[in-house]
Amino acid sequence: MFRHFLFLGFVWLFSGCQTVKVSDKSYTSPSITVQKVKENVYRHTTFLQTESFGKVSCNGMIVFDRNEAVIFDTPADDTTSVELIKWVGDSLKCKIVAIIPTHFHADCLGGLNAFHERGIPSYASNLTIKAARLKNYAVPQNGFDEVRTFKAGRKKVLAAFHGEGHTRDNIIGYFPEQKVMFGGCLIKEMDATKGNLEDANVHDWSETVMKLKTKYPDTEVVIPGHGESGSTALLDYTIRLFQQH
Repeated sequence: MFRHFLFLGFVWLFSGCQTVKVSDKSYTSPSITVQKVKENVYRHTTFLQTESFGKVSCNGMIVFDRNEAVIFDTPADDTTSVELIKWVGDSLKCKIVAIIPTHFHADCLGGLNAFHERGIPSYASNLTIKAARLKNYAVPQNGFDEVRTFKAGRKKVLAAFHGEGHTRDNIIGYFPEQKVMFGGCLIKEMDATKGNLEDANVHDWSETVMKLKTKYPDTEVVIPGHGESGSTALLDYTIRLFQQH
């Protein structure tokens, strides 16, 4: 009888372990929303007031594992960056080991100083660093040319430049394990307009996104710089949009 109950106990324990999932720690306040995308991936969304487009929602990506997190793009201001940093620490119990602006505009690095003030290292394309310095914006601390691999705990995440589009320095983030791409402003949500073209290279934009399709064929989720996430249909839509320039 004892052996029977012991066996059932092991079956229950094993079954329980198999079904355990990481809880969804999504968060919403008046200034920021953080939503789970896949295991070990969240999307953060904040807001930027612009002259041409009004109040615009702006996305970023958080990849985390074993008490470490890598973040792509800051909120648009330091106050909201502080709120995001606090959420990562309190809810994910993570130390932020890298903040990575994907280009030099305010919706990517407007809140960078809040990270620097807390000793969080920043990384960006050398082109982004150069452009930010010329504009007298907050300047990322560490540069790379084409591709750099980061680690959050035991998880690898890539930051990579594949060509010009929204800006001449735009990079993307890619999390291979969960097949999630953070396209930043290089990628448009479905049915979006062309948006801000002030620093764009519309002639190369489609070709650059075609390179992403070839380089990351296993992609399942794409997070654009603005708007709703989706499948690789967002890549196809962006390609078509700028083939019509």
